[in-house]
Amino acid sequence: MKYSKLVETLAARIKAGEIRPGTRLKTHRAFAEEHGVALATATRVYNTLKQRGLIVGEGGRGMFVRQPEVPPTLGIEQPEEAPGIDLVFNMPGDPGDGEVLRAGLRGLAGRGDLNALLRYQPHGGVLAERRVIANYLSPRLGKIEPERLFITSGAQHGLSVVAFGLLKRGDGIATDPLTYPGFRAVVGLRDLELHPVPGQLGSMDPLALLRVCAKTRLRALYLMPSVHNPLGTVMDEYSRRAIVAIARHHDLLIFEDGAYDFLETDPPPSFLELAPERTVYIGGVSKVLATGLRLGYVVVPPDLAGALSMAIRATTWNTPALITALVTQWIEDGTIGHFEQTRRAAGARAQAICRACLGHHDFSAHRNAGFAWVPLPGRLRAEEVVARLANRGIAVSTAKPYAVGPTTPNALRLAFGGLNDALLRSSLTTISTVLDMA
Repeated sequence: MKYSKLVETLAARIKAGEIRPGTRLKTHRAFAEEHGVALATATRVYNTLKQRGLIVGEGGRGMFVRQPEVPPTLGIEQPEEAPGIDLVFNMPGDPGDGEVLRAGLRGLAGRGDLNALLRYQPHGGVLAERRVIANYLSPRLGKIEPERLFITSGAQHGLSVVAFGLLKRGDGIATDPLTYPGFRAVVGLRDLELHPVPGQLGSMDPLALLRVCAKTRLRALYLMPSVHNPLGTVMDEYSRRAIVAIARHHDLLIFEDGAYDFLETDPPPSFLELAPERTVYIGGVSKVLATGLRLGYVVVPPDLAGALSMAIRATTWNTPALITALVTQWIEDGTIGHFEQTRRAAGARAQAICRACLGHHDFSAHRNAGFAWVPLPGRLRAEEVVARLANRGIAVSTAKPYAVGPTTPNALRLAFGGLNDALLRSSLTTISTVLDMA
């Protein structure tokens, strides 16, 4: 069949690099005329290549060859016939985001000061751009002076400069029994010591923290109080104030990770607002915008500003000028607010699908989050479930990357970002079936 031969020939040329990534393909009509096939056949060929993740369509511009080093499961548009469905990494995104980026870059191109983006930047960022970000964060975090805010190359880089700039080898850090794997990676590189503190309702228990402080020398706390990853919980105000009192009594820094706090529309007061003299707030835009746009920020007490600036200088020298200009432009014109609303709506829709498909299975999640935590009954082992799902083309995570301490909960972490509703529903239905069969 000519259709199949055309598909395989084009696929082989793309994979071999004969047709370079970013190449614009001929229109459907031109392709049909060149190969002597019907227009409908040309459309089928392109649709099949798109489903395989080899090409991508851009509204009003045509079809383009996709970068082959970026697996389809790491892209925004999850192919219907992908060889594997990725429910491990949370990748927010929408098919129309590329056009928003295109418009944003056009806006930057029209600026009169493009040469400034080609030069070295201040280590913590240009003060005017720091002020834009500070004003953007202040409504939910309390007043932030721009001099206390430092721009980083993503929130993960923010965690790194905090660890290398504000801590020393062997420092003890209290954290939840389940915590962000990226922070655990930084802790390992810096040779720090994590001390898990038991919690209640998914948040650190102040009384348990007191007991840890009584027997362990700590330097800091690491918390995700608003939309915990992986549990999706939000710490109540009473617990926050109690933890602040303990931190003050024991002179502890509080590292507040706010990667997902935009998902909670009515949060309690932040630690940054409750204890600005000892709170280091770390956040970023990748969960709001896209994982490829690496821009983060760290807010520190004034007496730590110098140390943090030196850590940024030692790691990246200065802020990512082009991305910072793009993000601050989007803050000022309201684009980032639109993205926040879109991500919350997408998360709420995913949670509704999750409830429909996994309703008879216990799981924990925030109402607007693109991930869920699924504890498993004793008869099921997480590793076995992961293997069975892998055989069905679905990748999920166990609790191991998140667990601090000697015990690992028997659970799965599911991430929904990057999947359309139909594919998410199909994947969760398969997961529910596997759980029921075991």
